[in-house]
Amino acid sequence: MKNHILSALRLSLVMLIIVGLYLGIVYAGSKILPTQGNAEIIHDQGQKFYVNIGQNFSSPKYFHGRPSAVDYNAAGSAGSNKGPSNEEYLQTVQKRIDTLKMQNPEMQNVKIPVELVTASGSGLDPDISPEGAFYQAGRIAKARNISPDKVENLIKNQTETSLFGPSKVNVLKLNIALNKLK
Repeated sequence: MKNHILSALRLSLVMLIIVGLYLGIVYAGSKILPTQGNAEIIHDQGQKFYVNIGQNFSSPKYFHGRPSAVDYNAAGSAGSNKGPSNEEYLQTVQKRIDTLKMQNPEMQNVKIPVELVTASGSGLDPDISPEGAFYQAGRIAKARNISPDKVENLIKNQTETSLFGPSKVNVLKLNIALNKLK
């Protein structure tokens, strides 16, 4: 029995060192990032916004982000946990498709980007694809009475490209830049 206890203690000590080193490396690595491992915060019009958390924009004058299964509540991050064969989930997605087509009537025959009608796994994804933003450009240009070219150029300027992943547009940053358009 003494041998088992000593073996267990040695294994625990080795694992503590390995996990500690791993956490130290991850922590040190995060400090070389532009935000140093912290949330990116934007102050706009006297309000504080977290860039890495999805926000609810419902006005026709703003770009809409991904739907949220948790109503954009960062304290309760979660997905719907319903699969593509779940009838209730399919009805929810169909309602979102109908609403999106109603809000963007000029896009009736255009393929809808999937992120505009499905929630992310966390329910808090702050980004959409450039296609998702371009899908909404006509509605926003009309609601704000500005040129569609201006809106499309804004989307292009706000698109972030990645070496390893797809291009993306942060909806909060895009809407703040939209407010600054003259």
